[in-house]
Amino acid sequence: MTLLLQLLVSGLSLGAVYALLALGFVIVFKSSGVVNFAHPAFLMIGAYTIARVGSAAQVPFLLALLAGVGVAGVVALLVQRLLVYPMAGRSLIAVSIMTIGVDVITQTEIIRRIGLDGYVPMRDPWGDRVVRIGGLVLPQTRIAALLVGAVLILAFFVWLRYSRWGVAMRAVADDPQTAALMGVRRSTVSAMAWVLAGMLAAVAGLFITVFPSPGLQPVTAAVALRAFPAAIIGGLDSTGGAIVGGLVIGVTESLAQGYATDLSFLGAGFHSVMPYAVMVAVLLVRPSGLFGAKELHRV
Repeated sequence: MTLLLQLLVSGLSLGAVYALLALGFVIVFKSSGVVNFAHPAFLMIGAYTIARVGSAAQVPFLLALLAGVGVAGVVALLVQRLLVYPMAGRSLIAVSIMTIGVDVITQTEIIRRIGLDGYVPMRDPWGDRVVRIGGLVLPQTRIAALLVGAVLILAFFVWLRYSRWGVAMRAVADDPQTAALMGVRRSTVSAMAWVLAGMLAAVAGLFITVFPSPGLQPVTAAVALRAFPAAIIGGLDSTGGAIVGGLVIGVTESLAQGYATDLSFLGAGFHSVMPYAVMVAVLLVRPSGLFGAKELHRV
């Protein structure tokens, strides 16, 4: 029972990180209609900036975090304005494919800088310290990820519900044509969504690369890509679904890793493909995701 509780808490913490990434996928898709496969690149850029700025002498970790979040947001904005916006009126499929190229180029450059077998430590304030609650042994990084993720998710939904920009984003997502007639510029809302997605990716990148991970590694982007099934499971057009999908993926991955011995018949490292297995199972039952809008086709 102690192991199960520990795996559940760890899974919820990991799920909160995946939820931040899935939320970035969803808000970009809802605002611009683009499936942004460059999302892991924003995570890598943000995490790399945090690590490099944080390694400088006498630079507070919070300042390094803000620098990483800011750089990721600016890069996301540049991608949207210079690459996505000029092509959006032609083919959204072509834009989505183009984001794959952006992701590959970005990851190649960062991997060149850190080396194929290298890593960049985060120098975060938690280190490898743990908290003991009864029989549970929880890394402080997991607790911080759960708390920060919950606060950011709550803040996002409050912003989406009550702020002017949030109302504009919801209007564009619900009915772009009517929103345009009311004076809401979709291009501006789309730019805001890309910036938010980049900033959330940077925060997620921090918690993916801290303990028990040694730091930012070439495989970090592959870990980040597991958030895409979370967005699909919840529904690519549902912000609430992104949160549910992230938690589902995080918990199932944590349980699969914790009970790897009992699941050895599935092969070593099965937990790494667990998000995609869950995604396939959900799509077989609900092609639009758990909370996605169903599409009706007249034949």
